[in-house]
Amino acid sequence: MIEVIAIGGYNEVGRNMTAIKVDDEIVIFDIGLYLPAIVGYEDSEQEKLSEEDLRRIKAIPDDSVLYHDRDKVKAIILGHGHLDHIGAVVHLAKKYKNAKIIGTPYTMRVLDSIIKDKGKKLHNKFKSLNVGNSLKISKDLKIEFFNMTHSIPQTALSVLHTKYGKVAYSLDFKLDNTPVLGNKPNYETIGKLEDVKVLFLDSLYSKENSKTPSEKVAREMLREVLLETDNKGKAIVVTTFSSHIARLKSIVEFGNKLGRKVVFLGRSLNRYVRAAEDVGIINFSKKVEIVAYAQKIRKKLKQIDREGASRYLIVCTGNQAEPGSTLTKIANDVFHFKFKKDDFVIFSCKTIPTEENIKNRKKLEEKLNKLGCRLFLDIHVSGHGFKEDGRELIKLIRPEHLIPAHGGRNVTSPAKELWLELGYREDKIHILNDGQKVKIV
Repeated sequence: MIEVIAIGGYNEVGRNMTAIKVDDEIVIFDIGLYLPAIVGYEDSEQEKLSEEDLRRIKAIPDDSVLYHDRDKVKAIILGHGHLDHIGAVVHLAKKYKNAKIIGTPYTMRVLDSIIKDKGKKLHNKFKSLNVGNSLKISKDLKIEFFNMTHSIPQTALSVLHTKYGKVAYSLDFKLDNTPVLGNKPNYETIGKLEDVKVLFLDSLYSKENSKTPSEKVAREMLREVLLETDNKGKAIVVTTFSSHIARLKSIVEFGNKLGRKVVFLGRSLNRYVRAAEDVGIINFSKKVEIVAYAQKIRKKLKQIDREGASRYLIVCTGNQAEPGSTLTKIANDVFHFKFKKDDFVIFSCKTIPTEENIKNRKKLEEKLNKLGCRLFLDIHVSGHGFKEDGRELIKLIRPEHLIPAHGGRNVTSPAKELWLELGYREDKIHILNDGQKVKIV
């Protein structure tokens, strides 16, 4: 029997965690954070939050449904390295002492960095698994990783092989055929999958009647802003998702073409970039100076101000206008680095649509406008598949059952409409809530 236990990510965007019970064994996919719950805390404050604190503010999944079965958990599968999928591993994995933690090399390196930053230690066995490979979990269970594109390197479509059929877990994904970094999805091998009993599908943008543009489009948008818009004598500050290594690669290359010194400011940038260098994905060390901590950032910005900001391209944290981020602190004159009229501030991102983020971004944009900055917003393409990406992946995998995830009913309802359109019966589509269970086979 295959039973699905929807623990997190079915009522909200984030806090992702799903358990698959196969007879008397359990495999967990993802153990993530609910980022809006911690966005108001500075990095140093976040590190001090205990498991009890995180439960109180509902930042981590409520995994109490597994309490009596915790010794049956054989593996924790991490499909990619975003915090809403791996950020709570450091707090919860210790309960599942019999479980291996399995992810791609980059994902595991990011996780290791998080664990060290928290000053924690996990006794679970760690196992890196490259895309295109498989690993036996037990006599009856095997995990296989297929290459998938998203907004972070080494994202995997994770497929659990059981004696009852396969479970495919695709959180998160997009179908990018011209990625800036890495390879396009391996359609040939994915299309050869047979007997897929259930597909968990990232449905965040299932209501968007389009296909997600390639990262190549975002690179072209950046090129036009950075290389074809007059910025002579002006500061250029770019903010984007710290884990978006492909985006950072484009920014670095354009900064070099401008003849500017590229500086990364912020702890999360340091974490994700160092991890990417450690596993050989990129090599920014000779092209970029990375400054992680507040006191050193303050010192570096004083140097930049003294030498002339027009000699630099600054990349910093703060794409969601988090109160403790580098960009917000610059705007609020915490670092004593002052924007001047017509300086460039480029948001190579979208605002994640939570009440807190929307409020923070509006406040920051108003502040930057008052300072006379030129704002370039939404220089970005999503890492999540739109409706037509979902259609193509379903047609490729041909699952018997479908489960939409990565949000509440505003996400899952449009996904259901598409699947009905594709000919799936109502009883084969499972719209779940956090804590709900459903038997598939």
